[in-house]
Amino acid sequence: MLGESSWVWQRSNVSIGGTRYAHGVTVNGNSSVTIQLNRQCSRYEAMVGIDDMTLGLGSVRFSVFNGAGARLWRSPVMNGDDPAVPVDVGITGQESIRLVVEHAGPGGFAALADWADSRISCQ
Repeated sequence: MLGESSWVWQRSNVSIGGTRYAHGVTVNGNSSVTIQLNRQCSRYEAMVGIDDMTLGLGSVRFSVFNGAGARLWRSPVMNGDDPAVPVDVGITGQESIRLVVEHAGPGGFAALADWADSRISCQ
């Protein structure tokens, strides 16, 4: 949802912690992206982390919220050069989800955060 989302860069060959992923979206280190689910969906999966373009800088935390604002999943604090963390969230019955990245320490403003290999399983 463009009016309710931060800047998003869709990319191929996203790199987190030295591992490449076929596709993903990159966002600023403090962002919110709303995805309207236009059918019945059951799962959201991704690999998240700080993009290797940041040269190991920054600290962020990733979260997935439902449309009502309840947090469904939260990552640990992620620092530059950390390996990606898997996201696997049940979203059955949701009309939308919100992907949030928050600063989590010094330098968080400089971080580019990735939601790599994102998949939404729908019927």
